[in-house]
Amino acid sequence: MTEIVSASAPTNGSAPSISSPATEVYAIFGAEPEIQAYAMAKYSRSSLSMKESLREISTQKAEKFLNTFYFQYGHRSIADLAHIALAIERLSILAAIVVADEQRWDGQERSTRYQDFRKSGCFTPDFGTDDNSRNIYQKSISDLFSAYESVSKKVFRYFAEITPKPADMKQDAYERTLKARAFDISRYLLPLATNTSLGEIVNARTLESQVSHLLSHTHKEVRHLGELLKSAATSAAYNVNHDSQRDLVEKIREVSADLAARAEAELLKEVRVSPTLVKYADPNSYEMETRRELRQIAAELMSHAPIDSAPTVDLLDKEPLEVELASTLLYGQCAYSYRQIRGAVEGLSESRRQEIIDAGLRHRGRHDEMLRGFCAGQQFRFDILMDIGGFRDMHRHRRCIQIEQAFTTQHGYDVPAELEPAGALDLYKAAMDEAASGVKAIAIGTSPEPVENSQYAVPLGFRKRTLFKMDFAEAAYISELRTGPAGHFSYRNVAYAMFAEVRKKYPTLAKYFRVHNVTEPVDLLKR
Repeated sequence: MTEIVSASAPTNGSAPSISSPATEVYAIFGAEPEIQAYAMAKYSRSSLSMKESLREISTQKAEKFLNTFYFQYGHRSIADLAHIALAIERLSILAAIVVADEQRWDGQERSTRYQDFRKSGCFTPDFGTDDNSRNIYQKSISDLFSAYESVSKKVFRYFAEITPKPADMKQDAYERTLKARAFDISRYLLPLATNTSLGEIVNARTLESQVSHLLSHTHKEVRHLGELLKSAATSAAYNVNHDSQRDLVEKIREVSADLAARAEAELLKEVRVSPTLVKYADPNSYEMETRRELRQIAAELMSHAPIDSAPTVDLLDKEPLEVELASTLLYGQCAYSYRQIRGAVEGLSESRRQEIIDAGLRHRGRHDEMLRGFCAGQQFRFDILMDIGGFRDMHRHRRCIQIEQAFTTQHGYDVPAELEPAGALDLYKAAMDEAASGVKAIAIGTSPEPVENSQYAVPLGFRKRTLFKMDFAEAAYISELRTGPAGHFSYRNVAYAMFAEVRKKYPTLAKYFRVHNVTEPVDLLKR
């Protein structure tokens, strides 16, 4: 018979009593991220309590432990325990989308709905000696911001004309609400170069892979951003209490110089949030070489075929796993729909399809995770073609797998219905068409990265293609959340189209989706 023993046995030699241990739960505050990660990791190797572990750990001990177990032995889950808060300010919207393209990412970005971006400024890429492209770029950005300001005002006046202020609503709240609705329209004109800011809270392992991904990117701004993130994690962090603690140290100094020196060493010491776990994050040759190879394969396979027309939302049929893997790997390296790519892949021999899959793994290193294109087998796969602004909202759904295509003007742009009655339609179309011409001219220029540089001039109203893979619960969640009447009309329509596609294919399951009817009129004053 197995004996049941309590947490602490008696010392008098008598049989232990059967009792429950006193469970203790407490929050941790004040420990540096890597030291806290070390203390938590010690649970697997020591019987010490968290308080005891934290008392005995020094920065040097944590670094030695992490160097041994994280880098030498490959126990990478340890880095999941070190959480880091970072502010990333004055980066382009294009770069912000790349930063946020991480499934384990938590963060928040400036909203185009609640903030006026006229004074945000914009990012200007390196044009080298290509003055012509630089001039085209600057004019395109300037014209787009000018149109953004004019359209914002016109649409706001239109909304005010058709939406009387309720007697119980304050004037500033009324104007603020209608301005937000107007920005929902005018944001279509904001170029990807527009400056934004975001904050992120990630664990050290996610930050390491994020930095490596950024350093491997096609755009120079994004690569530089990877260097800045790495530096921020390994350099002294901003101490929000520094000024008040400095004042306290000076007051202590008036009483005792020795005590002040001790206080200064404790309170004003520099803290580096991840001096060990991120220091070896480097460009990923697996990602870069595979991207180059798959782009070449996609170009050869599609052979400049015209892009077929496609619906906004296409719920894909199942196919053999090998076909899905090969099609998905190529999808992210071209501008064709998944259905069109799959048709080409299905026409290949089995050995040729295998070569495509091999190309996705040929350069994989010992510690490299498989590329996202290998995340396959989900029941619900939606090929979605929507405006970039709306995509940024859908991009937040990190429970699903997202395979993005590059920013382009090839798929045209959306035209909000409110523009015509607001008297802004001609202005909007002229600005968008002129931007498309500018993008095309910059892309064939002689700057160091002409195609990449041209993408910064693409306005948010142009369409972008993304493959979303998910399970049933996530399909229902997105459809329910994003069809809400307070949301932006762009993603509301997409989310409802997702529901409609599921209803068409699985009619008996449609009743479980609690969606809002997007055809019903929306009260502009309800947020």
